[in-house]
Amino acid sequence: MTPTPSIIRRRTLGGALGLGDALFASSEEKSFARAIEAGLEKVEAGLTTQLAFADDIADAAGRYLLDAGGKRVRPVLALLTAQLGEGVNDDVVVGAQAVEITHVASLYHDDVMDDAQVRRGVPSAQTVWGNSVAILTGDLLFARASKLIASLGDRALTIQADVFERLCLGQLHETVGPRAGDDPIEHYLSVLADKTGSLISCAAVIGVIFSNAPEEYREPVETFGEKVGVAFQLVDDVIDLSSEIGQTGKAAGTDLRAGVPTLPLLYLRREAEGDEAAAALLSRLEGGMDADADPAAFADAVAELRAHPVTAATIAEANRWADDAVAALAPLPDGPVKTSLTRFAQAIVERSG
Repeated sequence: MTPTPSIIRRRTLGGALGLGDALFASSEEKSFARAIEAGLEKVEAGLTTQLAFADDIADAAGRYLLDAGGKRVRPVLALLTAQLGEGVNDDVVVGAQAVEITHVASLYHDDVMDDAQVRRGVPSAQTVWGNSVAILTGDLLFARASKLIASLGDRALTIQADVFERLCLGQLHETVGPRAGDDPIEHYLSVLADKTGSLISCAAVIGVIFSNAPEEYREPVETFGEKVGVAFQLVDDVIDLSSEIGQTGKAAGTDLRAGVPTLPLLYLRREAEGDEAAAALLSRLEGGMDADADPAAFADAVAELRAHPVTAATIAEANRWADDAVAALAPLPDGPVKTSLTRFAQAIVERSG
């Protein structure tokens, strides 16, 4: 039997966010869970409506990655932090939709720049329609997100503009790479904060602001969102090395082969400066990035990198960012919101297992 969208979303809440049955022991906690699920169903319905276009090509391309799936991490965070105020209202739902559409739009552009062949287990948009249509579709979705956020007023527009600027700067800095004298690892973490952390942070802030929660809750959730966003991407760096295609929707080492920098590779480059074995592995990995390289030899090198201490070091770094994210929540009141955000941060790093 095929699960319905609402059942799939409940599995998302129960799994990815750590909102399992054990959490909802009291009637208050069960009510909390129902409020999040009901809000997410409204967000989903709105996303379907907002990404429908009269033009046939725009309609098909605009809904393509949305229909392919996604964790809906950002909308759920907005719905969660809204519980610090008056709960999920129409403004929170609109803000959550705008953040998710912005995220999806960025994927179209990322895949063009990375020449990615697969996204969410399906061929990437530019492999279906070409680079120009994929780029224009991303632009179209950014425009739709801007229209949504504009309906919430000047404050929302400023928040979105700040995030959009960081998304662009993060992509720019990733593209040009570190300058002479820059630490490549610090540069990479800064890119992750801009490209991933900023939008997750934005979602958490939207929940606070548009639920009319106390202003003093904004900074803790803002910091939490950015730090957990970096942890999220670092774990994705590890998952990219996984041989389980079902976990990633793509073959192991896809990001590496596309030339996308990841923390395990950056750690290995640092070790290779004084370690012959690390240098040899690095040479095999970099040689495997050529289009005519032997896929089997590259797969062996990726498996060796997965078992190398640099990957364990990446997981440890992800844990540090997740721990810092949880520590930022200290000013929040005890209760299901704080508990859920804490478990979410823990679940992020457990994905690498």
